Amino acid sequence: MKRFFYFIVATFIFSSALRAQDAYHSIDTLRNYDIEVIEVTTTDAKRTTPVAQDNLSEENLVRATYGSDMPSVLALTPSMIATNETGIGIGATSIRLRGTDATRINVTINGVAMNNPDSHSMYWYDTPDLISSVGSVQVQRGAGVSTNGTGAFGGSVSMTTDALTTDFRGSASLSYGSYNTNKQALHISSGLMADHWVVDARLTHIGSDGYIDRGATDLKSYMLQAGYYGSRTKVKLLSFGGSAKTYLTYDGVSREDMALYGRRYHTSGQYETSKGPYVLADGTHVDYYDDQTDNYLQLNNQLVINHRFDGGWQLNATLFYTYGYGYYNQYKGDAWLAGYTNLSTDVEQADLIRHKIMRNHLAGVNAAATYHSSSLDVTMGGSWSYYTCPHWGEISWVDGLSSGDVAGRWYDNDVMKQDANIFARADWAVLRGLQDNELHLFGDLQYRYVHYKAWGTNDNSIWADDGVYMQPIDVNQQYNFFNPRAGISYIHHRHNIFASAAVAHREPTRSDFTDRYMFAADDSYPKPERLIDFEVGYTYTAPRVVVGVNLYYMLYHNQLVATGMVNDGDDALNTNVDRSFRRGVELMASWKVAKWLTLSANATLSQNKILDYVDMLKDSPTFGENLGTMTISYSPSVMGSVMADFHVGGFSALWHTQYVGKQYFTNNEIEALSLDAYCVTNLNLGYTLTTNKGCDVRFGLAINNLFSTLYESNGYGYSYMWDGERYDDAFYFPQAPINFLANVTVSF
Repeated sequence: MKRFFYFIVATFIFSSALRAQDAYHSIDTLRNYDIEVIEVTTTDAKRTTPVAQDNLSEENLVRATYGSDMPSVLALTPSMIATNETGIGIGATSIRLRGTDATRINVTINGVAMNNPDSHSMYWYDTPDLISSVGSVQVQRGAGVSTNGTGAFGGSVSMTTDALTTDFRGSASLSYGSYNTNKQALHISSGLMADHWVVDARLTHIGSDGYIDRGATDLKSYMLQAGYYGSRTKVKLLSFGGSAKTYLTYDGVSREDMALYGRRYHTSGQYETSKGPYVLADGTHVDYYDDQTDNYLQLNNQLVINHRFDGGWQLNATLFYTYGYGYYNQYKGDAWLAGYTNLSTDVEQADLIRHKIMRNHLAGVNAAATYHSSSLDVTMGGSWSYYTCPHWGEISWVDGLSSGDVAGRWYDNDVMKQDANIFARADWAVLRGLQDNELHLFGDLQYRYVHYKAWGTNDNSIWADDGVYMQPIDVNQQYNFFNPRAGISYIHHRHNIFASAAVAHREPTRSDFTDRYMFAADDSYPKPERLIDFEVGYTYTAPRVVVGVNLYYMLYHNQLVATGMVNDGDDALNTNVDRSFRRGVELMASWKVAKWLTLSANATLSQNKILDYVDMLKDSPTFGENLGTMTISYSPSVMGSVMADFHVGGFSALWHTQYVGKQYFTNNEIEALSLDAYCVTNLNLGYTLTTNKGCDVRFGLAINNLFSTLYESNGYGYSYMWDGERYDDAFYFPQAPINFLANVTVSF
């Protein structure tokens, strides 16, 4: 398969080179074409593409650059919600779209997949202040168009880095707000040098103490871009990423502990002492390990090459390499030492400090050839990537043991993944220009190959009758997925209607393989998922009013749904369900009341169900029972937002109120294991002052949770039996009451 993929890529490059020799002619001046267009983003949908899509405006991106993570601005789009563990939108943030979690939302930058190949998650704080470096963001709901990396099972987020400019520019930005939240950023661009070169650089630091106790975040990031612009060929080299240090706050807090110790309490890193400054309700003295942290370094590197030919053809190729290194520092009190096989001791329990470490490399190439004419757009391309990531654990201290007794690794395993795809996509304007009528037929065919291997010993200790041993890992799976998409769109004056059908597949994550034993009644492997997605949409666009409706019906086979439990690293534990669906209606409206005021709203009403759900969680009180039709975990049936965008002169204000309905942690519809519905309002104020010297000064104030709503954006929970009694344990991530973040940005 790999040889076949190399052949396809080589064919694209060779045929394009021959065409270039025949068709080449010079352009007198570089400025005859748009310097900003350097990437051909094959993961983007066009206006006529029959998929549900939203493009975030540049202004909304600028408003979110005070310090918050990208999920805060993505939550402005329909069916999208953002979650956060530190309580203020900085640090451990994530998203859900149409009820699907982040592992099922494909994220790309310049067409390069950003989801971790192992966990399928996008860790936004591993690329700090990414929002300040992107030029466009498109959200596609549903299966969308063919993309690179893991399958889009709820949707996809396609981003491009900020366009390089021909003018010398720069900016400096400072933010400060509640809970010692702060940001410092510098940006400078050289402008066009020697008629061909542009260099652009950005440095950022973001810090916060967090709303949650000890929920500190320390993020440092950079973005470096260098571009060469020839008459037909453009080359862009960019590197971005940074380091993140966040206190581990992923264990949540129970309702009982919130009542006793407040909403900011959590237990991570806590240990008992004979005396100390912290006393629990039962009189126990505790203290906290100061370095209970997640530390990660990620460096993303891309080389983007774009060449234009006569006759409407373009060739785009991207080489990419990402390096990552990270580790957890964790204090474990009264740990059972038999679960750490590298220890040499007869002691049963002791306090210890452990480190969970990983180092990963991801390299690959994307290539695509595009053709554009008045009636036909064709894109053909493919991608190949290779990922490797060893995981291992070390122990630095055990109470009562010498350093010689804790040598070696207590687990050690490795991962290899190859991910390749080829695709062909066409948009044919069957009818165009006749009495403002357009009729487009759309087709998209993708073949994707995945080879995933994992071997060694995992960090889970298995307690058996014959002793304790580390869980062995032996995964060697290959997947061949065919993902066809087809649709039709019709445009008449102000009316746009589309219909589409798509098939998507997705392989299990690392956790689906390695942590399955924690809940499954057998030793079987998880199964890959299949989605059949039907979408119908209509939009009416007038000069002052835009109204839209989208209907979706997503049929799943072997969908991996969250059980409500999490593993030791806060990854959700998932189980396959045979038949399930998500269906709903998405409503959108925007009204430009006046030049200075625009009102908009969106709402999603949905049903998210498992058919004939059989509870196969081995410790569940309802193990083996057919519970009938049940609601899928973490899937609210109602979501909606209302926004008011106000502009007068240099002053602007954005009011955003979002409602998210009730969510269940498990698939059993248990009230004790649920997340209450919430409604939260944010207000963003700004004023831009332009000086006579062409320098802009923007003052901004973000007021989050304006009415101090007491709510939790996320949580987890599970049921189990103990000594004949049923227990329902639930844990939550509370969000901060009203909080502020002020910003001043000087641009020149």
